[in-house]
Amino acid sequence: MKVAIIGAGFSGLATAKVLTALGHDVTVYDKTPDVGGVWSVTRRYPGLCTQNNKGTYAFSDHPMPQSYPEWPSGEQVQAYLESYVARFDLSSTLRLGTEVTSAVPADTGGWTLRTSADTLHYDHLVVANGIFSTPFVPRFAGEEEFRAAGGEVGPAGSLHDHTATAGRHVVVVGYGKSACDVAVEVSKSASSTTVVTRELLWKLPRKLGGLLNYKFLMLTRLGEGLFRYRSVSGVERVLHANDSALAGGMLGSVGAATIRQLGLADLGLVPNASFGDIARSTVSLATEGFFPRVRDGSIAVARDCVIDRLEVVDGAPHAALSDGRVVPADLVIAATGFRQVVPFLSEEVTDQLLDRNGDYQLYRQILPIAVPDLTFNGYNSSLFSPLSAEMSAAWIGSHLARAHRLPSPEAQRQHVTERLAWMKQRTRGKHARGTNIIPFSLHNIDEVLGDLGLDVGPGRKAMQWLLPVSPSAYSGVMPRLVARLTTKPTTVSPLALDPESEPLAA
Repeated sequence: MKVAIIGAGFSGLATAKVLTALGHDVTVYDKTPDVGGVWSVTRRYPGLCTQNNKGTYAFSDHPMPQSYPEWPSGEQVQAYLESYVARFDLSSTLRLGTEVTSAVPADTGGWTLRTSADTLHYDHLVVANGIFSTPFVPRFAGEEEFRAAGGEVGPAGSLHDHTATAGRHVVVVGYGKSACDVAVEVSKSASSTTVVTRELLWKLPRKLGGLLNYKFLMLTRLGEGLFRYRSVSGVERVLHANDSALAGGMLGSVGAATIRQLGLADLGLVPNASFGDIARSTVSLATEGFFPRVRDGSIAVARDCVIDRLEVVDGAPHAALSDGRVVPADLVIAATGFRQVVPFLSEEVTDQLLDRNGDYQLYRQILPIAVPDLTFNGYNSSLFSPLSAEMSAAWIGSHLARAHRLPSPEAQRQHVTERLAWMKQRTRGKHARGTNIIPFSLHNIDEVLGDLGLDVGPGRKAMQWLLPVSPSAYSGVMPRLVARLTTKPTTVSPLALDPESEPLAA
């Protein structure tokens, strides 16, 4: 089968590797000149590094180099992906520096892809452009006059070095990981650095108390089990007994320790929400140096407010804040999230992908219910992005071979509708159009592999309750899938479980 993959980040490369191993003719398109997605040289801002430690942020069969620090830099992650391409001989599949301008369903099935150079037909299309591919930059009142006076506005990803900020007054909008990362780097060279945030988010230290690594708190099944899933079983029932008393107590203790360690009370930066809200829409680590720089005055934080308008005061660009302050602002950096869009698909196709609220209707975060010959990978924002991408790729490979049974379209739609309603309630609407699954990354992996009958066994899962998840525990999934699909007829049948597998409810 001829398969086109749009996007050469973790999801696109994992899918290329899996589908190539299963005998498909694969082409990967990306408009950037290198692999990496958010880690591309075209998108890396100063100070970019992983939130995961290198041991958990890797593919199952390709660990991060031992020489890397515990939290690799953006440049190191991109180099890691280059080594993945080289090791698994994927370079011949890549069409880098090639933007797909449109993808249209063909009358005879499959898809017609158009680029600036070619128009080609493919039997199947995998969308792996990522949910962090299109930055959201707000429009501010007074922006035209502000720019005319020399002011600039742009996304965090457009800032590649310190030359644009040296000696200038910089305002960073947002309080997520990228906002705090950028603020620390900018403050080293800027005349002033002001972070403007509508809402303070909880930040978790990399090492609580200077000793307990965050990976033992959030990158385990125990950490995931602290938050109530749609349905719970086993140990999770214990955690959520008595109105979540145990889980709430553990989270409260971590929150109190975080306030003390980061000095949030003295800085006036204790968030209004409870610490349990750290997993409402994302999990954010405290950027090294951020709070010390707030303490010494290098960074100012304007909390619980927004930019009302951009102004010119005495000929110089400024930002007027909703709390009444007016601050100098030669450069406004928007670290305000992303738009979950697929720009190469038509409005007609997009309407079939979304519900009336504009949320993606994807079964298992992968399969559109109403659009044939199309799958998605990477539309499941995860704490274990490489592993999630790899297991989703295995699901896609099995799906193309018709090797696992799907519920009826009606049952899929009901499942997705109920899941979206739960996500909306859990995140208070901050579910990134149905693509945010944090903190339930392992639940999603369990469900994906459960469909295939290739889930890892209970012994490995037991270890994951107390130890950070090792992607290598899943290294047997792909060989077993390849063996299954290349040594026996691929017909739609009930799950045929491997000896190492365990059944899961759909």
